[in-house]
Amino acid sequence: MMNFNQSLKLRSGVELKNRLVMAPMTIVSSFHDGIVTQEEIQHYAKRSKGLGAVITGTANVTDNGKGWAGELTIATDEAIGRLSELTGEIHEAGSKAILQIFHAGRMASMKVTGEQVVSASGVAAEFAGAELPRELTTAEISELIEAFGQATRRAIIAGFDGVEIHGANGYLIQQFFSPHSNRRTDEWGGSLEKRAKFPLAVIDRVLFEAEQAGRPFAVGYRFSPLEVTEPGIQFADSLWFLKELKKKKLDYLHVSLRHFDRKSNALAYQEKSQLAYIHEILAGEIPLIGVGGVRTKADVEALLENAELAAIGQQLLVDPEFPLKISGELTTTPVEKPFGKAIKDLPMPHPMFKYLERRYQ
Repeated sequence: MMNFNQSLKLRSGVELKNRLVMAPMTIVSSFHDGIVTQEEIQHYAKRSKGLGAVITGTANVTDNGKGWAGELTIATDEAIGRLSELTGEIHEAGSKAILQIFHAGRMASMKVTGEQVVSASGVAAEFAGAELPRELTTAEISELIEAFGQATRRAIIAGFDGVEIHGANGYLIQQFFSPHSNRRTDEWGGSLEKRAKFPLAVIDRVLFEAEQAGRPFAVGYRFSPLEVTEPGIQFADSLWFLKELKKKKLDYLHVSLRHFDRKSNALAYQEKSQLAYIHEILAGEIPLIGVGGVRTKADVEALLENAELAAIGQQLLVDPEFPLKISGELTTTPVEKPFGKAIKDLPMPHPMFKYLERRYQ
């Protein structure tokens, strides 16, 4: 079992002081144009103490990739100034700052973007009110890959220590990998290898930009291990994909789970948790971030039996000093469980959140 107070030097040279990270969680508090608000800066600053790194909520790389109102953007150079203030506050608290970058794809809405949503293919998601997306052209696919590169360039200028490519939770990158949302017959769809082409191309473009930083700059990748749609990503598909990801110079992988000890729905993978199978496949070649249901010090220790890093989400929302308490930097008794309503029971700004909770975590 890993000691969560142990430091970790990533492949890029970025060094985390411990094995605790803030899980990416949107608080839908950005301005209408995606620029960071003072409220968001204070939110992160308050929760950055005692962590190895803070991973922000999603930041869209293009305007048509915006998933909901109040979402961060990294789509233009105008976003850099306020993001620099955000990284400054996180650094002041002693943590590394990682920006999660994404495109919502078919999980967006015309009400938010002002145009028809786009995806790998013209197949709507399976939630009430889901809009029919327009299939991206090959030229648009190339433009989106470049957009992820430009987002990385802006993150470097803004002072972030890394970016996390969001290839999970049903958003565009996962939509290309999924047989449910990708029905293409060209080079970007069809076989498992072709459906993996877009995620891998995005990774390559981001890694290239990271190499131009002139300083240690980390690149992580987040993925969902399975879908329950028919057709959908099977757990075996994800294990195959992990072998491809191991070939890339990524700093870490981050699996999206509702609970860190959750098992797969596949009969062939019932002996261990999904996290344990994934950790076994990675064989220590890439650090793994586990997440889901971390409420106590015991949860952190149990999670780290099958991962190198533990992401803390809801517990940080209700107890911002949780990392300091379990590490002994504060003597106050840790809050073992969140008080009031559970986060999942609070009103969500868009119906896709309930869909994602059901389908992808």
